Amino acid sequence: MPILLGFILGVAMTITGAFAFDSATGRAANGLTPTSQVTGQAPMVNWAVVGSEWQSFRDNVRTTADNLERTIKQHAG
Repeated sequence: MPILLGFILGVAMTITGAFAFDSATGRAANGLTPTSQVTGQAPMVNWAVVGSEWQSFRDNVRTTADNLERTIKQHAG
């Protein structure tokens, strides 16, 4: 169990660190294409893609949980 918690904390710290670096260096997404940014540096992470992937993941987990709950209720009577 501590190992799982360590992995989760490590992932969270990595994402937080990348976001903090992008924000502190002015590389945060500003709606421009990576080649047209003032500094010429693209963000380390495309946060719009991360957000949409996270939303998709949450929707899939919710759907799976609902299906599992429905199946359990059918078998329970």
